[in-house]
Amino acid sequence: MALNDTTATFEVHRPALVRLAYRMLGDLGRAQDIVQDAWLRWQGLAGAPESPRAFLTKMVTRQCLNELGSARARREESRSNRLPEPVREEPDADPAERADQISMAFLVLLQRLTPAERAVLLLHDVFDFGHAEVGALLDKTEAACRQLLARARRHVAEERHSFGAPREEHARLLRAFLSASRDGDVDAIARLLTDDAVLISDGGPEGVTVEGVRNLPRPVSGAHQVATAIAALGRHGASLERREWIVNGQPALVAFANGRPVFVVLLAIKAGSIGSVFIHADPTRLSHIGPLQ
Repeated sequence: MALNDTTATFEVHRPALVRLAYRMLGDLGRAQDIVQDAWLRWQGLAGAPESPRAFLTKMVTRQCLNELGSARARREESRSNRLPEPVREEPDADPAERADQISMAFLVLLQRLTPAERAVLLLHDVFDFGHAEVGALLDKTEAACRQLLARARRHVAEERHSFGAPREEHARLLRAFLSASRDGDVDAIARLLTDDAVLISDGGPEGVTVEGVRNLPRPVSGAHQVATAIAALGRHGASLERREWIVNGQPALVAFANGRPVFVVLLAIKAGSIGSVFIHADPTRLSHIGPLQ
């Protein structure tokens, strides 16, 4: 292939490759690195593959699977309070895709799957590859891929389909939640939550203190328990600047100190109430939120 043809062909597929790698890894920076490595390998090819989309998808998927199999990745994903990296804007994704396919709730569900289940679910259900194509991409039989897909769907189906709300309702619940949190009103917070609500707060592997409140080392379950923990955090941080931004396709609160993001609060809405609260406060993984401008 001529250099210009090589570049043009790759750039057509780059956005989808980044989206795939981000969902696989839950980390946009690592996803971009993997896609860039795929670009370098692509440049070294002697001839054009029959299907550039399949070839590049296979290359990126394998690199993601290798990454997820590393000791570092296994150690990171073993933390019960680990959250995927939040992203204010996903490059070149259409609005309909953002709302459903990069929500924090969906990415958290993906983390609970094995790497192979994650790959099959994403390739088939999100990126529209057929069963035979998925088998070829992963070097597995079509029957094996169907089994992996069935297991993955069982793990995520109930929760994925129960979470979600129109953006207006999501924003309304977020504002009500933030108002009750600032007041430290445990009862008011609890009324906004489902009975089985879950709070996950990720301050990184070492944990951080956010405005005087220690990071939670593990998820908190139950409306009253979650409300109590949120009230403790909400009574602090009066000096922080707060903005309602769209993060991972949904309304979220971003808190800033000296123009830099300190933490992000994201919600998952379930049947008109808040089913999950995600607080991302790992300072090393907030770079894709962006500074306050």
